[in-house]
Amino acid sequence: MTITPQTGYAPVNGLNIYYEIHGTGQPLILLHGGFGQTGMFAAILPLLAAGRQVIAADLQAHGRTADIDRPLSLEAMGDDVAGLIRHLGLGQADVMGFSMGGGAALQAAIQHPELVRKLVIVSIPYKRSSWYPEIVADMSRMDVASAEFMKDTPIYASYVAVAPNPDHFPVLCDKMGAMLRIDYDFGAKVPSLTMPVLLVYGDADGAPPSHAAHFFELLGGGLRDGSWDGSGMSRSQLAILPGTTHYTIADSSLLPAVVTPFLDAPLQ
Repeated sequence: MTITPQTGYAPVNGLNIYYEIHGTGQPLILLHGGFGQTGMFAAILPLLAAGRQVIAADLQAHGRTADIDRPLSLEAMGDDVAGLIRHLGLGQADVMGFSMGGGAALQAAIQHPELVRKLVIVSIPYKRSSWYPEIVADMSRMDVASAEFMKDTPIYASYVAVAPNPDHFPVLCDKMGAMLRIDYDFGAKVPSLTMPVLLVYGDADGAPPSHAAHFFELLGGGLRDGSWDGSGMSRSQLAILPGTTHYTIADSSLLPAVVTPFLDAPLQ
């Protein structure tokens, strides 16, 4: 039986953020990747929502959330996530994001740590230079002209199906390009995170597994033997999903299989 989710719009930072609520229990904010929307998690959302309340949100200029006169940035999106948590009166929430949404989730945790109970970051490096060179080159080429050749892609089809203003797509491409060309490195701020963090990457992702391991080390993980009694283990965790790319991880049943036990575990 398909259960229709509760939907709404949250007035946050000048935006009207579209969200939909699935399930009940401990809240999990779920954030899509660039050019995506809540629907990109259709394959795994029922699995995530089986034991918790999943609040999937469309970020600025994506999905059903209309754009505003503001550049796209991970920092602003992090503030938007915090605003959504406050608007919904959640107190604290777990936050999970994929790719661009992972960057927004990370910024929400860095900028508003009191609102984030647990953090799940999927398929985004903490610094731009850790993407493979060909990915950096593709990001650097994104601009308004990209809209034309993207019109034959599933990305465009899913955008126009729900966007408040389908003709805004070239502007989205231009704003995405401007954001993707900005160099970033959040490594100095990662060690200050106090909540448990789960890092999830595919073994054929857009950044090498070695970067994921270093990210984990910044969180205090993988620095020594875990010991027979677990005393050497970090509160954070790292998962590398086999046979998984940046383009398949959001659909993979392996993703909720590692995320759910992490979220279900009691806080320590």
